[in-house]
Amino acid sequence: MPKDRYIAGIDIGTHSVRVVQIKIDPEAGPPAVIGAVSVPASGLRRGVIVDLDEAVSSVSTALEKLERMTGVQVSACFASVGGSHIAALTSQGVIAVSKADGEVSEADILRVIDAAQAVSIPPNREVVHVIPKAFVLDGQGGIKDPLGMSGIRLEVDTTMVHASSPLIKNLQRVCSQAGLEVEELVVAPLAASQAVLTRRQKELGVVLVDIGAGTTGVAVYEENTLLHTAILPIGGLHITNDLAIGMRTSIDTAERVKLLYGHTSLDKVDSREQIDLSKIDEAETERVARSEVVDIIEARLSEIFEYVNKELKTIHREGKLPAGVVLVGGTSNLPGIVEYAKSALHLPVQLGTLQGLQTIIDKVEDPSFAVACGLVLWSSAYNVSESSGASRARALLEHPHVQRLTRWFKSFLP
Repeated sequence: MPKDRYIAGIDIGTHSVRVVQIKIDPEAGPPAVIGAVSVPASGLRRGVIVDLDEAVSSVSTALEKLERMTGVQVSACFASVGGSHIAALTSQGVIAVSKADGEVSEADILRVIDAAQAVSIPPNREVVHVIPKAFVLDGQGGIKDPLGMSGIRLEVDTTMVHASSPLIKNLQRVCSQAGLEVEELVVAPLAASQAVLTRRQKELGVVLVDIGAGTTGVAVYEENTLLHTAILPIGGLHITNDLAIGMRTSIDTAERVKLLYGHTSLDKVDSREQIDLSKIDEAETERVARSEVVDIIEARLSEIFEYVNKELKTIHREGKLPAGVVLVGGTSNLPGIVEYAKSALHLPVQLGTLQGLQTIIDKVEDPSFAVACGLVLWSSAYNVSESSGASRARALLEHPHVQRLTRWFKSFLP
């Protein structure tokens, strides 16, 4: 009888640490969420760790809270990688098919993807993902899975995502000191995409925009493969900081004002409405116009979507993605943000909704949990048992043990 499996995903963000745990029962259908917690984060700035002890404390608190909820100890997890040090580039690999009869094997697919990594990146950078876009077999392009086909020369175009090695090691150290073994690191917007994007959206062309507290993640898909990803150094916390300066109040009060009175359109609020700050914080005596709050929010959102547009311009997809934009992240809860994004990006826009998980825990439906939910779905999507040869090869290539062996072998090369 198949044994139940438990998988945990931990999203260590600038503002919050979110952990989701699922139970996989092979006889019960889709994975079921058995626990989800969110605790305030400390020791991070713009998605990267700046204080190890504080970050370990935040992660440990989240794990203790989750284990009390589920009764299941968490010892291993899939963890998100954030921060603007994340970068992507395209790379190509070419090999000769190894079998005498020319049939492409899984080993050939693995070798050609590995060959695509033979590009020059700085020594302080580390490859996080190598994702095949399409294969070419003897000049025939556009092949998604060449397994079992016949040919002599196999090529692949990939999107290679890399990150700062020291910052990756800091993240792994935090998880280790909190008692966690990291099964795999996943770039945050790619994890969120796993949770909210459908296959049809990825096929048509879509951009996921994850507006977190300290950063905004972008992931662009077309023809069911990753085209581009980036993490921008701006997020919802910058809106809060602007409000604190504009209203001459504390960060905590500004955050409450944003949540209670925030909007993205001056046309939707009463220009005469005043916000009594003393109702939020007894130490405050001022009153501010709600229109002033909205004006500040609009200005910073305009900057965020301008950054997103620049990323789309670099890959020539500005205003050209039929499935449009899917918004996730805590800031996507701002009233009116969908209409604002439509105007700013000139594309159809919708809020992300959770796909592929059973849950009775309402909080995981919130867009802020998209990354954590995507992390627990990532393991099944890139499982070695997948039917696609490319996916199996990719899963094997990205497995931590294989990556360690690859680095060990490369250390002997001149």
